Amino acid sequence: MQLTLTIDGKKYIVDVEVLEGEEVRLPAEYSEQTSTIKSHHPAPAVVPPTQAPVPVADGLPDDKVCRSPIAGIVQRVNVQVGQKLQVDDLLVVLEAMKMETNITAHAAGTVRNILASPGEAVRAGQALIEFE
Repeated sequence: MQLTLTIDGKKYIVDVEVLEGEEVRLPAEYSEQTSTIKSHHPAPAVVPPTQAPVPVADGLPDDKVCRSPIAGIVQRVNVQVGQKLQVDDLLVVLEAMKMETNITAHAAGTVRNILASPGEAVRAGQALIEFE
């Protein structure tokens, strides 16, 4: 059986082995069909991927929020509330897979709120810094 999954906007076709004799039910977003195959072996469970919701910083537009481009651990926060920033100023340093990634300002502005702290695990898309 083949399933088509969409993860982060990319489509993947996955082959799933279904053993004979068991009923396979997929969630509504995958298929409305139920199929039965004859056999005496139990079928493996089909578990659809889930995505945790990405937190939104007070509903501010993306041009007023710096979001993490990757999942990682915050190593350093290089700004303070009230600090004025220029484009490409260093905001946060993340570590992922033993590599450091510098997160820089995409626009000039003033730091309104810091939403991440050193040692915190963050997800891709999570808000790190709010701007005014």
